[in-house]
Amino acid sequence: ELKNRTWVTRRHVHVDRIASAWLIRRFIDPSASFKFVDGKGYEPASGELRFDMSDAEFTHEGDRCTFETLVYRTGLDGDRALVALAEIIHDLDIADDKFGRPETAGVAALITGVCAGTSDD
Repeated sequence: ELKNRTWVTRRHVHVDRIASAWLIRRFIDPSASFKFVDGKGYEPASGELRFDMSDAEFTHEGDRCTFETLVYRTGLDGDRALVALAEIIHDLDIADDKFGRPETAGVAALITGVCAGTSDD
């Protein structure tokens, strides 16, 4: 039920939305297409799933960022590499240094460069 969908998120993507889109396309829905909208109040059309936005099917849950939510709710939490990446994304998005992974600063620099290099979601 998560395959061949249009995945909808807010415009002006940053770390959690970038990482979540990568995870969706790479591990959850290889045929995914993406749509970027203003956010609040967006009503999904048939075949659309929202992520990292208000009232989304996949978003922050408890103290988890959207990437973590996707990893755990889709059963990908058995992959140690994805769990490590989820910890990095959490610390960048939530900014609470919960996991304190040493790779976080490097990933932050990469994401900042990606975002600075384009204005197109």
